[in-house]
Amino acid sequence: MVVANDQDQYAIWPAELELPDGWRAEGTRGDEQECLRHIDATWTDMRPRDLRERMARAEGQR
Repeated sequence: MVVANDQDQYAIWPAELELPDGWRAEGTRGDEQECLRHIDATWTDMRPRDLRERMARAEGQR
């Protein structure tokens, strides 16, 4: 299944295992290739959310 954390970073995780702290089920389940295709389509900006937000604020101050 596809999992995500609070920084909008994605990973695949075996559905039968307990999620590690800080990660939540994103809602997509399937085989590894299906999950990776979904992540490729969804996670288009690899920067953590807090970095994206800081950069956007800095850009707005120029």
